[in-house]
Amino acid sequence: MINNFETYLTLENIFLFSNWGVIPFWLLLLFSPNSTVTRFLVHSILIPLLLGVAYVYIVYQIYLNNNFLDGFGLYLGLDNLYAIFSDESFLLIFWLHFLSISLFVGAWIARDSLRYSIPKPFTALSLILTYFTGPLGLFFHWIIRIFFAKKISLNE
Repeated sequence: MINNFETYLTLENIFLFSNWGVIPFWLLLLFSPNSTVTRFLVHSILIPLLLGVAYVYIVYQIYLNNNFLDGFGLYLGLDNLYAIFSDESFLLIFWLHFLSISLFVGAWIARDSLRYSIPKPFTALSLILTYFTGPLGLFFHWIIRIFFAKKISLNE
């Protein structure tokens, strides 16, 4: 049974499942940010936790392949970062990291937009930018938020 499970959990399958799997949650943020379903699934820790489980599984596989310490080379320069990204396992854990953090930020943007009554078109644009570009969407939301909150706050 475990062999069948491990055979199914290829890097490609984890990538496809996680990549396509987050889209319904982004759609919930876009179209129904305050519903009970969205609050339970997206505004909770549930989805980042599931992505975290995949992350831990891949880290464990890296450990089993005896190249766990290679990951620390990314701090030594861009060439090392490039070399690490050429390894599918390391590339996938970074992608899972991005998906998880982006969804977390998207959920915060949706809640914050409700809090300050930011119109849905601005919120939708912030969420779409966050989905595709991460920090750019957060920056756009913060700029828009200044006008609706009528204050500049760096620590909320």
